[in-house]
Amino acid sequence: MSTRPDVALQNEVVTQPRAIEQIVIGQATSDGAGVKLTRVLTQHLQRRLDPFLMLDAFGTDQPEDYIGGFPDHPHRGFETVTYMLQGRMRHRDSAGNEGLLAPGGVQWMTAGKGVIHSELPEQEEGAMEGFQLWLNLPAKDKMVDPAYRDIQTDEIPEFTTADGVTVRVIAGESHGVAGAIQRGTTEPLYLDVHLPAGTRFTQQIPAEFNALVYVYRGEALIGERQVPQQRMAILKTTNDSDGVVIAASEATRLLLIAGRPLKEPIAQYGPFVMNTQEQIFEAIHDYREGRLA
Repeated sequence: MSTRPDVALQNEVVTQPRAIEQIVIGQATSDGAGVKLTRVLTQHLQRRLDPFLMLDAFGTDQPEDYIGGFPDHPHRGFETVTYMLQGRMRHRDSAGNEGLLAPGGVQWMTAGKGVIHSELPEQEEGAMEGFQLWLNLPAKDKMVDPAYRDIQTDEIPEFTTADGVTVRVIAGESHGVAGAIQRGTTEPLYLDVHLPAGTRFTQQIPAEFNALVYVYRGEALIGERQVPQQRMAILKTTNDSDGVVIAASEATRLLLIAGRPLKEPIAQYGPFVMNTQEQIFEAIHDYREGRLA
């Protein structure tokens, strides 16, 4: 982990914190070759949480629940962000990229105009736990060339606040620390926040951004509402809000994710996310004709 003792942390003052709009229970499902997971951000929430399209949480120590992995499958029109807590997954794609996703690491893939990839476990036993987030691309970038980056755990900037809260900055910026990934247009913020019992964490978030919190260990307090483990809190978007304040009475770990909405039409068919149905038909045709390689 990349701690940042060389950086003077900036105190992020939040005077108008966001409250919780809704607490969401994810839907148990399976994907790929039978991998069991929980779909936390489902398709009906895409417009509310624009630019984010999907958030899956997976975690099991039963090999039969993950061993099949995700064999070759296509994507077009968005980015996938896979964050591993435990386990090892091998990525290969039709653009010639290959990488090993290990504990604490992130795989950031831009599907753009199209790519076929696989994500297969590189273990036969032990725990497999992590998250996959889908981040939409603006219309102007949906047909860019595919790109891929493996970010190892020691490449992710990390800091600890005076209150003892540890923050891993996957994307965006927090307390003056720039994340491993920066993106224009949607300007995503992606933090993994570890709060010891009795601590709190503040994060500035622009008022126009959509934001969510997913608690994967413990329980978080936002405003006057508790967010239990394995629940997602959608934060209210108001013109005068300037961030979020999160407290924990017990040791808690959570994801804080926010981004600037695209406010563009969303057309989705499985692994293709475009702006119109005509573009979806074109994506399906290109895939069938072998043009996503």
